[in-house]
Amino acid sequence: MTVTTPDSPIKHQIPSYLDPNNIGPYEIFLEQVERVTPYLGHLTKWVETLKRPKRILVVDIPVHLDDGTVAHFEGYRVQHNTSRGPAKGGVRFHQDVTLSEVMALSAWMTIKNAAVNLPYGGGKGGIRIDPRNYSQSELERITRRYTSEIGLIIGPEKDIPAPDVNTGPQTMAWMMDTYSMNVGRTATGVVTGKPISLGGSLGRSDATGRGVFVTGAEAMKKLGMPMEGARIAVQGFGNVGEAAARIFHGAGAKIVAIQDVTGTIVSEKGIDPAKALAHLKATGKITGLEGTEEITRDEFWSVDCDVMVPAALEKQITLANAGQIKAKLIVEGANGPTIPAADDLLAEKGITVVPDVLANAGGVTVSYFEWVQDFSSFFWTEEEINNRLDRIMQDAFRSLWDVKEKHGVTLRTAVYIVSCTRVLEARALRGLYP
Repeated sequence: MTVTTPDSPIKHQIPSYLDPNNIGPYEIFLEQVERVTPYLGHLTKWVETLKRPKRILVVDIPVHLDDGTVAHFEGYRVQHNTSRGPAKGGVRFHQDVTLSEVMALSAWMTIKNAAVNLPYGGGKGGIRIDPRNYSQSELERITRRYTSEIGLIIGPEKDIPAPDVNTGPQTMAWMMDTYSMNVGRTATGVVTGKPISLGGSLGRSDATGRGVFVTGAEAMKKLGMPMEGARIAVQGFGNVGEAAARIFHGAGAKIVAIQDVTGTIVSEKGIDPAKALAHLKATGKITGLEGTEEITRDEFWSVDCDVMVPAALEKQITLANAGQIKAKLIVEGANGPTIPAADDLLAEKGITVVPDVLANAGGVTVSYFEWVQDFSSFFWTEEEINNRLDRIMQDAFRSLWDVKEKHGVTLRTAVYIVSCTRVLEARALRGLYP
């Protein structure tokens, strides 16, 4: 079915398993590909490769709950593209996970890996579950059954999962152990983001937030914005947002606003991320921190700041709030936080956006380091990890900024020009089998 969406005149061939009237997050990716197609030259012949995931697996996850009943959960694993190497991408546990969302996330992983030139394709997984409603033992059984169900398509040289929303080192430990038991050997390289004692990498927990900081700092240099005293507003205070806020704060910037699922706080004098995290752990909410004021969720977007870091979920910056943003720079810690129409409005306002597929690539970069270390059984120091990460992120940013300047496009379009070219060149060179 060919569909023209209300927000865009672009026509897409929509697969039968998506709702043409509500395509979901994957529609954002399709539009991003359409926008970059005119820059692909002779590789345009292969562009449909980017619009169609290579492999989609939807699984049923039946488990015994603690009360003896049997519950069923939807699970997904999508491999968007493997032209440049094995699929790589996280697994999220969230009650609103959909196939369209996982497809979009896997596609953004393809672009992200190519942007920083890692030898990976894009993958993503998810389980439709609210983990807050289940015990640790129930989550273990759910994770292990999910891993067994997707086991036929994952592996150290096929598809390497990692943590995402509501998953972490313990989840990865369960996945690694389950896969290892099924193949009859310890396979530490099947997942990344593991505990250090199971072959995890130093520096992995802060890697995504650190990448947000590094690319943000590079953008600030290009824009002539001093780091000392720069006002930063952070949406999302999980692994990515908290680390980014802490590192910006440590570099001399001032965190003036933090928003998470429990509320929004502001302080013109600045918020200490360490105190905010301690308060959140002690009270279960970000609001009520001494020295801060609470504002509404919508008011967050109009906070007077220099840099805004959306590090929550998709579709946060829309036409409804993009016009309120006062920041000169947006650094996307989350995946897909800005819809294309809002992207255009931000560009018209002269706001620079460091896109998700570059800004949050620090996580997969250190995951790559972990994967390499697992294969060699030789592990690096945290200083070596951070130095390698910083160099890769800085080099990628500078080269992509040059492409932006050359073509007179946004940084997001520049990233897509480079990434799509790399992916489609690999596709063209490999040809079609049979």
